[in-house]
Amino acid sequence: MTAQLDLWIQTLVEFMRTNQQWALPIVFFVAFAECVAIFSWLVPATLFFTAFGAVAGASGLDLIPLSFAASLGAAFGFWLSYWVGLLLGPRVDDYWPLRDNPNLLRKGHDFFEKWGFLGIIIGHFVGPLRAVIALVAGIVQMPFWLFQLANFVASFAWGFGLLYGAGRATEMMMQFTGK
Repeated sequence: MTAQLDLWIQTLVEFMRTNQQWALPIVFFVAFAECVAIFSWLVPATLFFTAFGAVAGASGLDLIPLSFAASLGAAFGFWLSYWVGLLLGPRVDDYWPLRDNPNLLRKGHDFFEKWGFLGIIIGHFVGPLRAVIALVAGIVQMPFWLFQLANFVASFAWGFGLLYGAGRATEMMMQFTGK
């Protein structure tokens, strides 16, 4: 499974390197999918953004637009999850995969109850929480603008931290080693 995942990431990164016009939409879509409730389990965006950020930095690609695309994709993914939580409310656990994994939603709810606003921010950085925290915020009807503030702060910290951070670290290593 890990070898297949590595191959998928390498293939996608190589495609983006040779087809740079697709980089922004792909980065947006991967971040969006990573931050939509439940899809988060299926999309290895943290690995992808770290790898792609390193390749982008080594290739001299402009990291700022790529980081913006990742940040906006993440924010819109969380926004969609929040909206689904508002729409379905507690009935969301009637649907797969939450129906088969009731502890995940309960743990997300417990975490949200403890941390609230900060839980949205922390949730962007913790894989299992990322899959449900925005959904829970919608279920408990967190005020829209408070959710969006936490969402966009966290999304930009996450997008820039992963992609821009990996890219700049690679650029600095290349300068340091003279390559």
